[in-house]
Amino acid sequence: MTKAIRMFKTGGPEVMEYVDVEVGDPGPGEVRIRHAAVGLNFIDVYFRIGLYPQPLPSGLGQEGAGTIEAVGAGVADFKVGDRVAYAGRPNGAYAEARVMPADILVKLPDSISFDTAAAMMLQGMTVQYLLRQTYPLKGGETILLHAAAGGIGLIASQWARALGVTVIGTVSTDEKAALAKAAGCTHVINYKTENFVERVKELTNGKGVPVVYDSIGKDTFIGSLDCLSPRGMMVSFGNASGPVSPFGVSELASRGSLFLTRPSLGNYVATREALNATAGDLFAMVEAKKVNIDINQRYALKDVGQAHADLEARKTTGSTILIP
Repeated sequence: MTKAIRMFKTGGPEVMEYVDVEVGDPGPGEVRIRHAAVGLNFIDVYFRIGLYPQPLPSGLGQEGAGTIEAVGAGVADFKVGDRVAYAGRPNGAYAEARVMPADILVKLPDSISFDTAAAMMLQGMTVQYLLRQTYPLKGGETILLHAAAGGIGLIASQWARALGVTVIGTVSTDEKAALAKAAGCTHVINYKTENFVERVKELTNGKGVPVVYDSIGKDTFIGSLDCLSPRGMMVSFGNASGPVSPFGVSELASRGSLFLTRPSLGNYVATREALNATAGDLFAMVEAKKVNIDINQRYALKDVGQAHADLEARKTTGSTILIP
């Protein structure tokens, strides 16, 4: 028996229960992994509250790193003892050990620790596809990045700076502004005290930006559209303030023939080739020290309720991991 988090209903942090589970042996195409560290991400909150539905009872968590303990039939790419990391469904990373599909795993370079891997796989691969695939950034551009002091925001700020891009970042406190600035944001807007649309127009001499990366959702969506230059792209990839309300597509035309996309990681790493390429690009940026992974919070797995409460209250910065 091992310990794991299970939820039997949706709701607040209290619905996550720390229980004994029977892990069992891996079946065909599966491995059993012993976690050294597990990542905490806002998508976990969406599943916990039921915004993203899943069958119950269920585990939670989509990101972890550890060592393979057992390998099922037909698994050729991994062996017992391999150091591995992953990000993606099925949920269940909030556990000391788990059986899971081998096809979402990647081998972890010796130069990258388990803690770093658990803190960066989902956020780092998300940044990779956002900046290099969804809207491939070019040096000399100016972009708007919301939640610039969050886990994705700090990685994206560093990565964009390495590409020669000017980043306008938004944050909610002066303390977070300092973090975003240190990570690579040229300009930082505290949206609690400034109108971010007016400030973006001021910083771009009224032109707006070619792309907005928005993980906030409801509270910033329309304002983000207003920050775009004609034929700009709105990349809406999260709902931290709640889901975006329905709107007419004419809103895109009236603002200059805008593009809108709602991407998710799974569609960008759907093949082994794509997964290895996306993770490999992330590993290379970390190994070259162009991107530093800031693990600013660590919680014991049993204290995951407090971790979720802090995350929802926007008390966290950078990346957060759970220690089984």
